[in-house]
Amino acid sequence: MPLVFRWAGIRFYFYSNEGSPREPVHIHAEKQGAEAKLWLFPEVGVAESTGFDRRELSDLVKVVEQRKDEIERAWHEHFG
Repeated sequence: MPLVFRWAGIRFYFYSNEGSPREPVHIHAEKQGAEAKLWLFPEVGVAESTGFDRRELSDLVKVVEQRKDEIERAWHEHFG
């Protein structure tokens, strides 16, 4: 699981072996048992989530929007 960054105690990462064929660019977020998967395109949005409340999900969307270029670059460096 390549770690892309941490923010406010939340880990943002990819699964190296997720999907065949591979899903579009997305990122996972995890903190103390709460997990979320966020799509980057066509716009940042929550694909699925367990354990994060509505406010936390809104914050996750905002931070992913702010770091979208960094996440996309890390995705392409990792997956080619």
